[in-house]
Amino acid sequence: MVNYRRAKVAGACYFLTLTLQDRSSDLLVRHHLELGRALRYMQLCKPCSLPAIVLLPDHVHMLMTLPVGDADYSSRIRLCKSSFVSALRKRVDVDVRLNAKGEANVWQRRFWEHLIRDEQDFAAHVDYIHINPLKHGLVETLEDWRFSSFHRYVRAGLLPAHWAGGAEQRIVLAGE
Repeated sequence: MVNYRRAKVAGACYFLTLTLQDRSSDLLVRHHLELGRALRYMQLCKPCSLPAIVLLPDHVHMLMTLPVGDADYSSRIRLCKSSFVSALRKRVDVDVRLNAKGEANVWQRRFWEHLIRDEQDFAAHVDYIHINPLKHGLVETLEDWRFSSFHRYVRAGLLPAHWAGGAEQRIVLAGE
């Protein structure tokens, strides 16, 4: 088995990406309620905060801040993934199959992790998370993408509703 080197800093914040095996699937947005429950269950069992998150059809980006003295984000990801798979296996409209190792055909085995180094790195990753629906061409304005902490940032006054360009800005740019 390959021994992956991952940053492990207790109490740190990490940027994480979880991806479906089938990159053409929209499973995550179709079953966003189940994923939301899996994330809340993860936080209940293994406390952490999720300062920013975006759910896309085939992957999830999030920032996860761990409690002081705790560097174990891997078990949280494992718990979230397994809870989501368990919920899907109870549904008749989703074909979840297990391989010989008992692994479901839902998630890619691994995940991407990046240790957030400072406030500038944190801000850059919050922006990356929130801009992702536009980057992937899923919407024309961020306000139209339901599955993002962007809306929480707007309600808290941390970002303007048209942060990444609203309809008014596109009209001005098109007329120039």
